[in-house]
Amino acid sequence: MKRLCSAILVVLSLGCSLPIDAKNVVNLAIEQRPLYQRDHYLHALLAAAFRAAKYPTVINEVLVHPHQQRTLLMLDENQADVYWSMTSPEREHLAIAVPVPLFKGFIGKRALLTKREFLPRFKEIKTKQDLMAFTAIQGHDWPDTKILAQNGLAVRPLANYQAMFNLVISGRVDYFPRSFIEVTSELKQINSEQLAIVPNVYISYPSAFYFFVSNNKPELAEVLLTGLNAMKSSGEFDQMFNSYFAEDLAGLPFTEKSAIEIKLENDYFQPQKKEP
Repeated sequence: MKRLCSAILVVLSLGCSLPIDAKNVVNLAIEQRPLYQRDHYLHALLAAAFRAAKYPTVINEVLVHPHQQRTLLMLDENQADVYWSMTSPEREHLAIAVPVPLFKGFIGKRALLTKREFLPRFKEIKTKQDLMAFTAIQGHDWPDTKILAQNGLAVRPLANYQAMFNLVISGRVDYFPRSFIEVTSELKQINSEQLAIVPNVYISYPSAFYFFVSNNKPELAEVLLTGLNAMKSSGEFDQMFNSYFAEDLAGLPFTEKSAIEIKLENDYFQPQKKEP
């Protein structure tokens, strides 16, 4: 898969508040792993938000270790300026959250990715209590890991993102919850016939995925907030989201009348920032 370009120059039209040749370098933290459609969307959205805020900039990629908490600490240490992440109270202390949900609530809707031959095991799953008999895999520093545990679900934490898929394929765990906007592109990238989405059963919890900005650059957070709100007002935000995800969302194996939504609580989400 093509990597995101190492630098994007956001060029503004006439009437911008800064000179057209002004270049504000913004260091964007990029994890060292295969990049998926969600990553390309977020990169494009970041550039579009700067354009909408009339803020000319060069986005420079900084490769970081794929540990989310460690990356947010890097923002505070001036090694990077911007990162994207699911939110939690702890993460909003480590960096400035720009409170515009980037995935419109779908980050908290989780398909159950499992080994294909395990699909019959999930046929009778209807409640959270039913799911407690199964073991999930999640990142060791992901907010999702705490959310599943808070709800009494068995979850195995792991540091290696790619290895999580291998554990599912090997049958060493029962399922890997993946968000609606991630799972289709991940399946294409992994390209394994042994993986399948459990049809008509999914879990959900209130959450949001934000841009995070270094605590040392509050003005940059304000620029992004201005730009994202402008995109929402103009309809550009919805248009971009749909261009990346509408087809994948429509292709998920969930029917409106028969799909079972297992709702979980999330004590790690700020109530004032719940998605509409």
